[in-house]
Amino acid sequence: MCLTPEVAEPYRVPVKNITVSVDDETYRRARMKAAEQDTSVSALVRRFLVDLAAGETETERLKRQERELRERITKFRGGDRLGRDEVHRRSK
Repeated sequence: MCLTPEVAEPYRVPVKNITVSVDDETYRRARMKAAEQDTSVSALVRRFLVDLAAGETETERLKRQERELRERITKFRGGDRLGRDEVHRRSK
C-alpha cells in the first residue's frame, strides 16, 4: 500500500499504540469495509479517533452556544425587569 500524505502524516510524530477488543463479526465487517476503501482496519480506527478528537467537547459546545446567544441579546436593561405579578402571570 502506498502511503498518501494524509496517511503518512500521523507517522511524523511519536504515536501511541492502543488495543481495541471487538467481537469476531464486528472485526470481519471492519476488515471488509477497510478492503472496500483500500486501507487497513487500523487506518479506519485512526481516522475515526482523529475525527472524534477534532470535534467540540460538550463544554466547548455549550460555551459556543452561550456566546452566540449573548450576541443575539441586543436590547436589555436592568430596569426591564418584570413585576412579581407579571412573572407569576397574576392579574391585579
